[in-house]
Amino acid sequence: MALSQLMEQQKSYYLTGATRGLDFRLAQLKKLKQAIVERESDIIQALRTDLNKGEKEAYAFEISIVYQEIAHVIKHLKRWMKPKKVKTPMTHSGSRSYIIPEPLGAALIIAPWNYPFMLAIDPLVGAIAAGNTAVLKPSELAPAVSAVMASILRAAFEPHYIAVVEGGVEESHALLEQPFDKIFFTGSVAVGKIVMEAAAKHLSRVTLELGGKSPCIVHDDAHLKLAAQRIAFGKFSNAGQTCVAPDYLFVHRSVKSKLLAYLQEAIVSFYGSKPLQSPDYGKIISRRHYERLRHFLNEGKVAIGGLANDLSLQIEPTVLEDITWEMPVMQEEIFGPILPVLTYDSLEEVIGRIQARPKPLALYVFSEDKKVQDTLLERLSFGGGCVNDTLMHFGSTHLPVGGVGESGMGSYHGEMSFHIFSHMKSILKQTTKFDIPFRYPSSKIGLKIIRRLTKP
Repeated sequence: MALSQLMEQQKSYYLTGATRGLDFRLAQLKKLKQAIVERESDIIQALRTDLNKGEKEAYAFEISIVYQEIAHVIKHLKRWMKPKKVKTPMTHSGSRSYIIPEPLGAALIIAPWNYPFMLAIDPLVGAIAAGNTAVLKPSELAPAVSAVMASILRAAFEPHYIAVVEGGVEESHALLEQPFDKIFFTGSVAVGKIVMEAAAKHLSRVTLELGGKSPCIVHDDAHLKLAAQRIAFGKFSNAGQTCVAPDYLFVHRSVKSKLLAYLQEAIVSFYGSKPLQSPDYGKIISRRHYERLRHFLNEGKVAIGGLANDLSLQIEPTVLEDITWEMPVMQEEIFGPILPVLTYDSLEEVIGRIQARPKPLALYVFSEDKKVQDTLLERLSFGGGCVNDTLMHFGSTHLPVGGVGESGMGSYHGEMSFHIFSHMKSILKQTTKFDIPFRYPSSKIGLKIIRRLTKP
């Protein structure tokens, strides 16, 4: 089917009003969940094929998050859909004001390869909850997951409601030429700019989930052993291919040696003394990305790890020291299991360095001092993050996830996913029992009354 024909079918089906009712939306969300439950083992196997994710990581990072999202949306959707009554000013006496959520129409979701199932289905849940039709474009770099998702969604839904378009860059460009009412994109900054440019031609609403170099700050009073475990978890899960992973470590000079020793312990605890032989340690998604990461291993000095396997496309959890801000490893998002370490002596140095760079998607602070925590959280701009942990904010249905500046625009998860796929329509219902004559041009005292009612 031609994409223009698919677009016409989805728009026509949306205009029937079939997707708008609460019962319909809830039924589709339950159908989606059941379809995933029935194919859970196939999804886990596909994640193993594309990224060598073990069963625990695949379930915890990809499938369980989707289950939680669906359950949360089903529980709260009735309340979210209700018209919300808001206050009315004195100048509007006799009227009532409401905000009514309505679907945007046809949505396009372009998913990435690093969490190819969760980052495709999670926004789809929001699109369904808000009453839209949707076209899902999975990443061609994760072909096994793409095929399973396509099979699941095509079996569960008719294409005029939920469709899947597989393929590569050519298919993505062709989709972006269609007049979608909403585009949700997760991926790189460079491609995000292309998506936004294409959306501008149709004035389509856009949510961009991008990335950037997310700092992890470890102050001199941090609980170092626990910090090391949580940093290793956040950085080396999925072989570092996580948009909110700590991109670099900014550690107080006085505790650097201790922290690196604990990091070494944590890596061995997680993956053994030879991580490349661990059956559940992830691989790099493609040869091109692997070769890009290999070049970083030549920068600074390897403090931990450093080995790579050209056949399996794997790189050990690696920590680099003697790093400078000018090195290539500090100029682009790493998106792999390589962690550069820089040191600082004062918080002002930390703040200055981070403020001089594009705003990151995430930021992590390890400190026991509330004043240190509050200073960094207040003065640094970033999408979201954690104090004394990494990644975990992403898994909460109560916390919106999204970037700022080059790390993206718009947030989703939970209620925010419902909002980004909805238009909040403002309605004022006016009484006919009486009129307000002072607003009309013929009123002699109208200006006097308006001034009195709106006096600053």
